[in-house]
Amino acid sequence: MNTEAQRPVLLTGNHAVAWAARLARPKVAPVYPITPQTPVLELLTEFQARGEFDAEIITVESEHSVMSACIPASLAGVRVFTATASQGLLLMHELLHYAAGARAPIVMANVNRTVASPWAFWPDQTDSLAQRDTGWIQYYVETAQEALDTVLQAYRVAEQVLLPVMVNLDAFYVSHALEPVVIPAQELVDAYLPPFDPPHRLDTAHVESWGNVVSQDMFYRHRQATEEAMARVPGLAADADREWAERCGRSWGVVERYRCDGATSVIVTMGSMCGTARDAVDVMRDAGQAVGLVKLRLFRPLPVAALRAALAGMPEVVVLDRNHSPGIGGVLHQELRAALYGMPDAPRIHGLLAGVGGVNVPVDKICGFVRGVAGTPEVPASLWVR
Repeated sequence: MNTEAQRPVLLTGNHAVAWAARLARPKVAPVYPITPQTPVLELLTEFQARGEFDAEIITVESEHSVMSACIPASLAGVRVFTATASQGLLLMHELLHYAAGARAPIVMANVNRTVASPWAFWPDQTDSLAQRDTGWIQYYVETAQEALDTVLQAYRVAEQVLLPVMVNLDAFYVSHALEPVVIPAQELVDAYLPPFDPPHRLDTAHVESWGNVVSQDMFYRHRQATEEAMARVPGLAADADREWAERCGRSWGVVERYRCDGATSVIVTMGSMCGTARDAVDVMRDAGQAVGLVKLRLFRPLPVAALRAALAGMPEVVVLDRNHSPGIGGVLHQELRAALYGMPDAPRIHGLLAGVGGVNVPVDKICGFVRGVAGTPEVPASLWVR
């Protein structure tokens, strides 16, 4: 492990993401400001003005145009970074499909924020979860440090499978909260993240094309290839995290188990709520209640094998969803039910809509949720809790 030249500083999640982008050495960064992502753009422009960010920052008229600029830049063979949030991500939706289909390994930070209507600015993961079928790899992070490290790991994974990656961090709880962050040395990152050199690119000397009309069979085979690439992601993500740990001493895993040994109830959630859930687990353990936490960091592709291994032998699972899919409830709840279906001695799964719209979910509330559903029958729909 090489920790020399690493320095802890106080950073917000947004600024940690901007530092990660700087360290990754992208050559193109199309951006558009939107609350609460704007500080990412602001810091990148400061870096560029000081000669510390050697990338072309393209400021366009909308988030749709942001992704329209990201795709050809990536296909030309350079590393690309961008960031967005909420309505901006929704405006990109058409082109998110295109980016994945074009196998463009763009890395994008998304600050999870409520989607309109009504208009609001609070943490809610519905914006990114609504993009789960676009073909983007999706990470969800808990802290500013994890955000910085995950952006760098995202490039490692994206450029191996040639698929875009979305790194999601909760609005305000992560994006604007200050916390100590270790910024790795540029030399460490350069050794971890070699220059991007794709096997195919837009090059007039070696003519290739993207986006042309294909037959049904060609489209079918193209989607098969995308699925095969996705299937490699959980293993590559674990490898990228393992190597990062060897270089800097920090590991986040794909799925984290916390105090699960001997647990009779396990909380499953992702994003910033994991921190509060971890404190709730400690409180309940101190009170003699056998509760653990499984934190899901990689959501797409869903690491089914890792989740099954993490929850094997657990009698009961309580899923906390900071999102809402009208007509079905919590997205993570339903995804986990599908992942564990048919598993021998599968746990009872309770889905709770907690924190939707940014509603605060303190430790005592989580303890109450877990105690309230313990021993009750599993139900298919998620329950609203506050």
